[in-house]
This record gives sequence, structure tokens and C-alpha cells, in this order.
Amino acid sequence: MATLDTPDAPEAGPEAAAVAVGPFGVLPSGGLSGVRSLRRIGRAVTSNGKALAGAVLLAIFIFVGLFPGLIAHDNPEAEIYGRSVGLSSAHLLGTTAFGQDMFSQVIYGARPVLLIAFGAGFGATIIAMLIGVAAAYLGGAWDSSLNLLTDVLLVIPAFPLLIIIGSYLHGAGTGVMIAVITFVSWSYTARQLRAQALSIRGRDFLEAARVRGERAIYIIVVEIIPTMTSLLVASFLTNALYAVLFSSSLQFIGLGDPSVTSWGTMLYWAENNEAFQTGQGLWIIVPGLCIVALGAAFALLNYAFDEIGNPALRPVRSMRGKRVKLAK
Repeated sequence: MATLDTPDAPEAGPEAAAVAVGPFGVLPSGGLSGVRSLRRIGRAVTSNGKALAGAVLLAIFIFVGLFPGLIAHDNPEAEIYGRSVGLSSAHLLGTTAFGQDMFSQVIYGARPVLLIAFGAGFGATIIAMLIGVAAAYLGGAWDSSLNLLTDVLLVIPAFPLLIIIGSYLHGAGTGVMIAVITFVSWSYTARQLRAQALSIRGRDFLEAARVRGERAIYIIVVEIIPTMTSLLVASFLTNALYAVLFSSSLQFIGLGDPSVTSWGTMLYWAENNEAFQTGQGLWIIVPGLCIVALGAAFALLNYAFDEIGNPALRPVRSMRGKRVKLAK
């Protein structure tokens, strides 16, 4: 996960505007506006090779998820074709043992996976942000209570807990899957955000806000959270990555809704029909590669934000190149 090293802000009185410095520049009291912050993140992404590769790969999957009908023209659930047909111009990946077009299933299967990734990623990050930052800033009984809740979830292995919950919600749809994954995956992010908020709790720009008489909720939302932009983005990317892996794993072992066409349910039906033994390896290989590629997109973006947020992780070769140019 990315870290945010913010040096001490210049001293400021109650009537002066204090500043805090983050990885995307100077943050005035009250934080950067959302548009300005996103523009700086965009410039940082385009200047980083890993981030650019991950963004392009993710954009491809998003396009496929939004407009599957432009790419695949067959109904992914229609069992109207020959069973276990090989590759052909009519069926680019062949058909399943039920007579369904496999290419259409792969294309249409991207949407529920993306919905779970973004839904659980945003949900877990928002919960972690509110609980982690509130615990750090409010302190006292609030910190103790919220920390206890976080610690309880941290000591319970996430995937076994998901299996237990999923077994009681057998056949759960996409919305339930998002809620379950969000519930079990916010605690680690909350601990990281709490640690970051503790490091800036005594900064001058926060003291200035207290002297002005600002409410605690205002200070948390407007003053503290905008200084954690890179860490929040990296937290979302990590949560989205784990959401892809968790949801696909649960669907593969039959704890999702088998009637929903997604990459995980494709693996479930392929395994049940012994795809490798019957010469239908693509039924397993293609959705498996799609899961890996989508996970790689989130991982590349996450690694890139590690480098953006922490200068110590940036490639050394760029500094060497600058030294050579200066020497010439």
C-alpha cells in the first residue's frame, strides 16, 4: 500500500492559512478540490509506466463490461448450439457442454466481475476511511471502541470467513456478494488510514481549524481526508483486487449464483463438467486468464501509486539518467 509522508506544515496562526504538503503538491487548508486533485493524479498516472499499463488494461475491461453487445452478438445463456463444438468462425472459443457460446460468456462475464470489484472496493475503502480517520482524530473511547472492532476482523482470516458467510447465503447475487466482501475486507485498510491520520493529527493546519471552531466532522472530511488522496486510491485498488479474487473463488466453489454469467461461474461449470478431461480446456483457461489480467491491472496501478506516494520506491534508473545528462 502507498504511504503518505507529509512534512510539517509551516506555522500559522488562527487567522492564517496553514498548508500541508503531500505527494501531489501543496494542500491548502481545507484540502485540494476534487477536480484539482484528480488532475494531479491523472498527470502522475500518465508519467508512470506501470500506472499507464494498468490504466489501459483496466480501460479495456471497463469498455468490454459496458458494451458487451458490441463485441459478442450471441446470448451467453442460450443453449441453442451444438454441444462441445470446437473453435470456428461462428464460435471463436467453441461452445460449452450445454451448447452455449463460450466467447459470449467471457465477454458478458466481465460486467458482474467489474461491478463486484468497484462496488466492494469503494465500499470497503469508504468504511475504512470513516472508521480509521475518526478513530485517530477523536481518540479516547472512540479510538478504543473502533480499534476493538477493527482488531476482531483483522484476526479472523478473510477467505474462511467469506466461505462461512457464503454457505449461509448460497446462490447469492451480485449485490449480496458486494456486501459480504465489503464487510470482511475493510479492517486492514482502516488500520493503515488510522496510522496515517495519527501522524498528521497535531499538524498546524488542523490546530488552526480547531481554533476557528470547526466541527470534528468538518475537520475529518475537509481537512484530513484530502491529504490522503494517494493512500485512498491505493487502498481502493487493493480492495478491488481482493474483491475480484474473493468473488471468483467463491463462485468457483459454488457459493455464488450459478445462473449469473461471470468468469467465476464459468470456472464452476467447467470444473463440474470436467472440461480438461473432455478436451474443453479453453472453458477454464480463458476465464482464468481474464481474472489474472484484471487482477494485474489493479496490481499495476497499486504498485504505481506506491511509487507516486513514496519517492524512495521510484526507479533508480531515472535518477541515473538525469545525472548523465547533467554531466554532459
